[in-house]
Amino acid sequence: MGRLTNKVIVITGGNGLIGGAILKYLIQEGAIAINAEINAENDLSNRKFNCDITKEESVQKLIETVLVEYGQIDGWVNNAYPRTPDWGNRFEEIPTESWKINVDYQLNSLFMCCQQVLKVMKQQRAGSIVNISSIYGVVGPDFTVYEGTEFTMPAAYSAIKGGIINFSRYLASYYGPHGVRVNCVSPGGIFNDQNPLFVKNYEAKVPLKRMGLPSDISPAVGFLLSDEASYITGHNMMVDGGWTAI
Repeated sequence: MGRLTNKVIVITGGNGLIGGAILKYLIQEGAIAINAEINAENDLSNRKFNCDITKEESVQKLIETVLVEYGQIDGWVNNAYPRTPDWGNRFEEIPTESWKINVDYQLNSLFMCCQQVLKVMKQQRAGSIVNISSIYGVVGPDFTVYEGTEFTMPAAYSAIKGGIINFSRYLASYYGPHGVRVNCVSPGGIFNDQNPLFVKNYEAKVPLKRMGLPSDISPAVGFLLSDEASYITGHNMMVDGGWTAI
């Protein structure tokens, strides 16, 4: 059997690029993996639950339903990535209200999800949370990789992902005495049919000379959720092809 056999694990945003790969990996490793996704119908027989992570009552309903059905929550992956339509505007063009909304969507919703599920894990005296951050929560963007393309790195992304990393350390310290672990995984650039010039620029810099794949991220998440990582908490695992090593 797999390293996550019979562990009840919720992943937010399991329909997405990285989320889908994580969900598939958790299932392969034997987990009871529940996809909490705003674009899904409620179908617990297929382990899908319609959930809007920006709404506290929606997250509470998800947790209550999982507990009624399975009696426990062993793991939680904060992966969902909600954002406004103007996400990706250049810094000078970002409306203050857009900045506030995106921080609320991504960082404040993660706080709320953690707060709610940690009540359960504290009572269980066991559990593992993995928060998905980014290399750009650790280092500043290299804007040269965007030269000649229409892309840029959203300013709020760096602030949010950096906040997630240090907030995870706070939670690891706070809940460690209760047997609960909180860690991050920080992916590098993930290939998603981007502009070929961007891909070329990115691969020229990263030491492994390729962009990441969703399947590169999922085993790291699975490991941190597993008992094999039972003495790891407050850690930010870089899965970036060496980007932050140089």
